Amino acid sequence: MGFGAHNYQNDPRNASIQININGKLYPREEAKVSVFDSGFILGDGVWEGIRLHQGKLAFIDSHMGRLFSGAKALDMDIGLSKKELVERIYATLEANDMHDGVHIRLMVTRGEKATPYQDPRITVTPATIVIIPEYKASVPNPGLKLFTVHVRRGYPDVQDPKLNSHSKLNCIFACIQATKAGADEALMLDPHGFVATCNSTHFFIVRNGEVWTSSGDYCLGGITRANVIRTCEENNIPVFQKNFSLTDVYSADEAFCTGTFGGLTPVINVDGRSIGNESMGPMTQKLSNLYAALVEQSCHQEDA
Repeated sequence: MGFGAHNYQNDPRNASIQININGKLYPREEAKVSVFDSGFILGDGVWEGIRLHQGKLAFIDSHMGRLFSGAKALDMDIGLSKKELVERIYATLEANDMHDGVHIRLMVTRGEKATPYQDPRITVTPATIVIIPEYKASVPNPGLKLFTVHVRRGYPDVQDPKLNSHSKLNCIFACIQATKAGADEALMLDPHGFVATCNSTHFFIVRNGEVWTSSGDYCLGGITRANVIRTCEENNIPVFQKNFSLTDVYSADEAFCTGTFGGLTPVINVDGRSIGNESMGPMTQKLSNLYAALVEQSCHQEDA
């Protein structure tokens, strides 16, 4: 099940998972939030997708940093410290006897409203914190097909794309357009016509031994994206965050997407143009291996 870079196989163990809502565990079929919740009414919240690898939460400090930064920007009080929130995640995993191959969706909304209305001042409860852990192993993907959509990543004074908020309608709109065009995911441009990102992953190209990604001005501060850039820098691979156009994409040697769930996923076709040999290229394979080693390193550092 799942599509594109988020392709996975159903796991029957997920039918009996326990979901944590505000510190209390519920069976999957009983896990519910109020219809007055800010997240349901308005998409007023922030979230993270986190991987459990060999009993450890990969890059958890980066995930907590992004979550709390987003909440602060939205003037939202999570009500827990970073340490307390991480402890709650681990307690949820322990209650489910989970150790590896798990994807966690952590969602924080402003809380319940007195009535359906956007003003944060009518919120009457503390923040709603939901932790959904699922067994999700990514299915190796031979390559994604992307379609460039008309929906742009906008200016930060409209809705800052750096916020990992629940309000994802522009990305959903982009995803729908790409799906209707027969593609796996949408490639989105910035307001100036340069390549920005995909609707649910970040985008890279490889040209003449160099790795390029967008300037980052119009996309989420991706944790996997940052780690791939870091991996390039630490291994003397030329990497550039820069403006580039679809012309550069169509003539690229390789392309790939990055995300917490799938890691690095090759891109084999963009707008009907074949990229490279329509298979995972040598640079993408090399970076995928180096990224896997970085995940291991991150989890070992948490033990220290």
